Amino acid sequence: MTEPVAIVAPSRARVLAAYAIVYVIWGSTYLAISLAIRTLPPFLMAGARFLVAGLILYAFTRARGAARPTLSHWKAATIIGGFLLLIGNGAVVWGEQYVPSGITALLIATVPLWMSLLGWLGPERRRPNVRIAVGLIVGLLGIVVLVGPGALVGEGGTVDLVGSGVIILGALSWAIGSLYARTAVTPPSPGLGTAMQMVAGGLLLVALGLGTGEGHGLDPATMSMTSVSALLYLIIFGSLIGFSAYIWLLRVEPPTRVSTYAYVNPVVAVALGWLIAGEPLSPRTLLAAAIIVGAVVLIVSAPRAVARGEIALPPSVATAVPRRRRDTAGV
Repeated sequence: MTEPVAIVAPSRARVLAAYAIVYVIWGSTYLAISLAIRTLPPFLMAGARFLVAGLILYAFTRARGAARPTLSHWKAATIIGGFLLLIGNGAVVWGEQYVPSGITALLIATVPLWMSLLGWLGPERRRPNVRIAVGLIVGLLGIVVLVGPGALVGEGGTVDLVGSGVIILGALSWAIGSLYARTAVTPPSPGLGTAMQMVAGGLLLVALGLGTGEGHGLDPATMSMTSVSALLYLIIFGSLIGFSAYIWLLRVEPPTRVSTYAYVNPVVAVALGWLIAGEPLSPRTLLAAAIIVGAVVLIVSAPRAVARGEIALPPSVATAVPRRRRDTAGV
């Protein structure tokens, strides 16, 4: 008879370090995007980021024993990558040309709101409980405070309405793709599935960039070291290290606790945008941040609102993590 294998709990320091990575690094990706697109074309930059990160993660997961994906897996990955990266992240990188990184993060923080709303109005007809319903109302109010006219919500800095609208559409697309990912045919390994979504979405973003003429004026001489460094930061820290820390936390910590990144990231993004990039931090922005983050807290902390893999990663980071199955092989 074989003796049972002892399970060693991870050290508190390691757990805290993983939370710090997910909180701070993911919160910093919005600022990194704004720095990268100063001298790099938005869509080509995003496409290169996810394509490189996806190929690295794909090679790593396959080397760790993940089975070769099927054609059905690639089809699902392309659809998910289209909603999450082509539209979702594409809206972020385009919108940040006109909207500060901190405000972008606040608008993207509404993804759980759209997921709850789509779950209610969509085929699943999941009627929200009182806490989620209040969160939806409060969250929509926060958006009005953030981007509404000054006569309605008070002065304190105007926000580009077109850029904000595109970012909100990106958040909605992210929610649609995340809901699709929950039932799509994906590989057993979450890491492999995410790598495939990155590769497919990265190729779509590159195609969009080339199709919109971004390649014509692409000149390495005009690329600043700041922008190139920001791109490398997004690849290494935002997509690879941050994602690895998130997947590991899902294994050792309750999903409801891990999901707290959803309302910590925008706070970090607003603070970093103000401290490093000198983005304005008006009373209006602070009020909207409090309202939106409070709404996300209500929704994410509601009973059964958070299951493993049901709260998607933010569009500035990576792709949705499919719901785990019993035969899942880790990354």
